[in-house]
Amino acid sequence: MVSRRTVIQAAIAGSAAMIFKAASAQTGSWPEATVRIIVPFSVGGASDVLTRLLAAKLQAKLGQSFIVDNRTGAGGNIGMEVVRSAKPDGYTIASATVGTLSINEFLFSKMSYDPARDFEYVSMIWENCNVFVVAAEHPAKTVQEFLVWARKQPNGVSYGSAGIGTTPHLAGELFRARTGIQAQHIPFRGASQSMPALLAGDTNFAIDNIASYMGLIRAGKVRALAVTSAERFPTLPQVPTMAQAGIPDFIVTSWGTFVLPKGTPAPIVAKLSVALKEIANDPAVKQRFLDTGARAIWSSPQDAATFAQKERVKWKEVVQLSGAKLD
Repeated sequence: MVSRRTVIQAAIAGSAAMIFKAASAQTGSWPEATVRIIVPFSVGGASDVLTRLLAAKLQAKLGQSFIVDNRTGAGGNIGMEVVRSAKPDGYTIASATVGTLSINEFLFSKMSYDPARDFEYVSMIWENCNVFVVAAEHPAKTVQEFLVWARKQPNGVSYGSAGIGTTPHLAGELFRARTGIQAQHIPFRGASQSMPALLAGDTNFAIDNIASYMGLIRAGKVRALAVTSAERFPTLPQVPTMAQAGIPDFIVTSWGTFVLPKGTPAPIVAKLSVALKEIANDPAVKQRFLDTGARAIWSSPQDAATFAQKERVKWKEVVQLSGAKLD
């Protein structure tokens, strides 16, 4: 004789199966309409350019339009809030970065989103590093030569960045702390202003995004002394890492990660992740990314979330060291 409890359990199991089947049917055909990718930064920047390359590839692979929508302001926080508050149906993606996921919470006293709790992580999508550069006329040919020169300057040295709280600013502060030199930060309103200052001798060095400086490096207008990645970067294989240049424990990378609003169904997250993995493994895509100064990468959703958390630990220390605040 079948007990009442067995009947109830069977009914519950049957209902759960029906719900799962309905959910699978709903998400299995995703996407069925235009997907919007929010870039929290301006048109033309590294994040924007790389995201547009991915959007075109996703459109070709998944058969729907993937459009890029730039929502700028507050160091990327405005764009991230757009995604946080969006419907969790897979049609709004954030092209997030190291800043929006691992730095901003330490620069702003209040944020409308929690980078660890408010999103479903999909995959890391790109990575590049910073490069230590001096003007071509500078006497230093290595980082150690630069340090010898810097310590002889009676008023110390200066470095420029694209603004307070950016990785070039924080990398400069980390360099100052690691080496003990006297270095003053000169913030500019973007790389378009900080680069001419270095060329003119108004600042003495920069540890800026490798993509921003590749043109000047290739033209011989600035000299690259070290890269901030763990290994030599493929676009500058002749340039040593900071560790090889004598500055240990100095890894500064910029990176991008796709995230979705919290509660987005797991099948959608998985389908997008698989598509991004296939795109990242395409040799033509790898070369396109290298041409812009970045590496195309992929990670599992869990690995992307874990990496962002590890980065928070590092950047919290660096931001506190710098004393930087943006409100």
